[in-house]
Amino acid sequence: MDIYRTPEERFSNLPGFPYEPRYREWEGMRLAYIDEGPRDAPPVVLLHGEPTWSYLYRKVMGPLLEAGYRCVVPDLPGFGRSDKPTDDDWYTYARHTDAMVSLMEELDLSNITLVVQDWGGPIGFRVAALECPERVGRFVVMDTGVFTGHQRMSREWLQFRDFVARNPDVPVGMLIERATVTGLPSEVVSAYEAPFPDERSKAGPRTFPPLIPLEPDDPGAAEGQRVAQALSGDGRPALFLWADSDPVLPLDPVGHALAELFPNAEAPETVESAGHFLQEDAGDRIGRRISDWLVSDRPAD
Repeated sequence: MDIYRTPEERFSNLPGFPYEPRYREWEGMRLAYIDEGPRDAPPVVLLHGEPTWSYLYRKVMGPLLEAGYRCVVPDLPGFGRSDKPTDDDWYTYARHTDAMVSLMEELDLSNITLVVQDWGGPIGFRVAALECPERVGRFVVMDTGVFTGHQRMSREWLQFRDFVARNPDVPVGMLIERATVTGLPSEVVSAYEAPFPDERSKAGPRTFPPLIPLEPDDPGAAEGQRVAQALSGDGRPALFLWADSDPVLPLDPVGHALAELFPNAEAPETVESAGHFLQEDAGDRIGRRISDWLVSDRPAD
């Protein structure tokens, strides 16, 4: 298997992201993750999606770390500081799921608060519903979905998928800029582009859009259907936070429909002045809201 490893100098001087990466071996690759906060503190695992990496959660992490939580933020295979198989066919829903299961098992995490957004949702939901539900205690859900092949994707998402298909040298920074409401400083755009210096390094960002099943018989659809069925009977607490300006996965209908799967979820809370990458637009607010919710969800002594 041909693997690309982004040179470490690409990650120098990342604004607002002082955290040292940790590395582990999995399936012949080196995978990266951030692990900050007391090791005996309640773990919060934050999963990114397409085409971002752990840098996306830097603003969310601050309030959580200040409140005493442990933040574990992996880079999916093909993203961030993790190794990047160069063969597009390597990337599958199952492999991404297996990589996250192995992280939770290797670190022996339990009672996890699982924070998911974009493709972090399908991966995280599958981990929590089917693969190792005993490790996950609650969910924080943001601008994501369960893809069963029955869902209908927005026109904006279809345009995004087609754009990526026409541009194998995916313009990562531009895509992130266009999916936020607030303007991004050039150094932040450069930080998002840091893992992906050339077309060869971008198999991960290229492959997520076509992995979403659009018909019930498409690859991955059966697993998505099993996840949806499992979640519909799931009693774990869930906090939904949804951007008010996300045309790709809009609150209505996507956010409301997804929340209905979770028996113990209240209606999604709207995050004002935020786009699809709401962690970038409102990360500090989101981190404080998650921290407050975790305190309220904590059992009385």
